[in-house]
Amino acid sequence: MTKTFIATDMMYIFDEPSTGLHPRDVHRLNRMLERLRDKGNTVIVVEHDQDVIQIADHVVDIGPGAGESGGEIVYEGDFPGLCDADTLTGKYMRDTLSLKKETRKSAGYLSVVGASKHNLKNVTAHIPCGVLTVITGVAGSGKSTLIFDVFLEQHPESIVIDQKSVSASTRSTPATYTGLMEAIRDVFASTNKVSKSLFSFNSEGACPDCQGNGFITTDLAFLESIRMTCETCHGKRFKEEVLQYKLDGKSISDVLDMTVLEALSFFREKEMVSILQALSDVGLDYMTLGQPLNTLSGGECQRIKLAGELHRSGNIYVLDEPTTGLHMSDVRHLLSILNRLVDNGSTVIVIEHHLDVMKQADWIIDLGPDGGKHGGEIMFAGTPQDLVTRCNSITAQYLRNNIAGD
Repeated sequence: MTKTFIATDMMYIFDEPSTGLHPRDVHRLNRMLERLRDKGNTVIVVEHDQDVIQIADHVVDIGPGAGESGGEIVYEGDFPGLCDADTLTGKYMRDTLSLKKETRKSAGYLSVVGASKHNLKNVTAHIPCGVLTVITGVAGSGKSTLIFDVFLEQHPESIVIDQKSVSASTRSTPATYTGLMEAIRDVFASTNKVSKSLFSFNSEGACPDCQGNGFITTDLAFLESIRMTCETCHGKRFKEEVLQYKLDGKSISDVLDMTVLEALSFFREKEMVSILQALSDVGLDYMTLGQPLNTLSGGECQRIKLAGELHRSGNIYVLDEPTTGLHMSDVRHLLSILNRLVDNGSTVIVIEHHLDVMKQADWIIDLGPDGGKHGGEIMFAGTPQDLVTRCNSITAQYLRNNIAGD
């Protein structure tokens, strides 16, 4: 981006440029964006980071919710006006998190001793069990090396929950991934007294023309393939005869078009409600049961994985920057999920730059003092309160400034 500073009268569009950046680097990013603007350029930024939003001359807030509940401009104006606006973004701009005072006590420790991989300098770390631990530090300080290259190697039983795609297939949906589809097929089959296989777009019930895809793909040699809605099933994926079978007036296609919230009101079976409630608890109320998983965002992929872990206990979970791509409201939701995992008896380890996550940690391990060859040391290990009062690392400074600004 530094190569563009000589340009003028240009339009630059950035999609969440703060992704993966420490608060110090976000500050540097802001200065670069302002320099581009001051050169006479138009700068458009899609962003969730409060510090980036704060420097905007003009803000466009889209909502009011997500999915079908979104798609409207709910506020347009300057930043002070956004803070007063009756929108989800405005609400979370006003409702800032405070520093966690009462932290959980450790039930033991998971240790890494004498780690010297990459830029780590003979690091020994003790990660407490049964609490929420946040690993902090500027980019290149050694966070990922410590956890992914050393800790996971020594503790292979740990479960990594990332934002990678759950499936590349258009046939995989939230219903199939969670096991809900099996229960849906069972109840349709028993209600209509027909074969369960009819209610699968992967077998007997599939539309014969599109094979249950809902669309027809035409390959155009050297050009990109064209995908068109199937004219036989009109995108419903099932044979016409299958759609005649109803459950409380709804066909199998109607059910797959339901959102999680709608399905919670529709179904009464205990197993189905349990799965749907978990999806709701991780903030996926708006997602339809039949949405292809390859269309989910990274944050949605992570939450659908977390939904499957909510009722388990005694595990070690590792998450790498789980707030990536999340709105402020989603970050709060994520924190409630992480706390629920810990309250269930699990150990949660999070590599994170987001200050709200740091504020709500039980334990923080801060690496530094800087990145690359100037990193690889543990600058601090303790509670968030002790970090801001007893440490002068880069992370501590920015967390302290954030609290003072609140």
